Amino acid sequence: MIKALRKNLLRICLHLLSLIPATWLGWQVWLWVNFAAHDLTANPIEYITDFTGGWTIRFLLITLSISPLSRLTKWSLLKYRRLFGLYAFLYGLLHFLNYMVLDYYFDWPLIIEDIFKRPAISFGMMAFCLLIPLAVTSFKFVIKKMAKSWQTLHQLIYLLTIFAVIHNYMMVKADVLVPIIHGIILSFLLGYRIITRWNKQKSIFKKQLAWNNILQK
Repeated sequence: MIKALRKNLLRICLHLLSLIPATWLGWQVWLWVNFAAHDLTANPIEYITDFTGGWTIRFLLITLSISPLSRLTKWSLLKYRRLFGLYAFLYGLLHFLNYMVLDYYFDWPLIIEDIFKRPAISFGMMAFCLLIPLAVTSFKFVIKKMAKSWQTLHQLIYLLTIFAVIHNYMMVKADVLVPIIHGIILSFLLGYRIITRWNKQKSIFKKQLAWNNILQK
């Protein structure tokens, strides 16, 4: 009973922490539209774009870091991976809506032209399009229905995070420090997975080789 209560409390805390950036942004937008003093700078639309895009990447990186942290610390963290992935989609959706509604006012011909003309926008749109099926299939009943194919589909998170980081780097006009930090963190996370998979394959190969030697004797 106490253990279950602690788990639920931790999950609630994670939800509340994850919603802090969105809540703060919502408050600032409310101040902006009511002509009150706000912290969205002189260019609110650009600020909202950068803010939501940055948090999308952070939640993607947090989602990717859950497995390595779980292995290294032996903590039971995998059950929270889906939560962070869904918040990555939430902030990605806000980022997309800001671009589509506030920046381009639903001007579809201009939006389509922008996607095909600007590589930075192309990478961002590809990342968001790949994120949609991952969010839609993150519910428990869908996971059960898809079985093993669910894991295969969710491997797309690696590709879409790469696209998102490239998009972030290409969109920054001056200070590229934050996108570079995102890129370094992503490189470490991907590198860890490659090394782990390589060691696993090597271990399987050694076992098969040892078993073959026993059979030959």
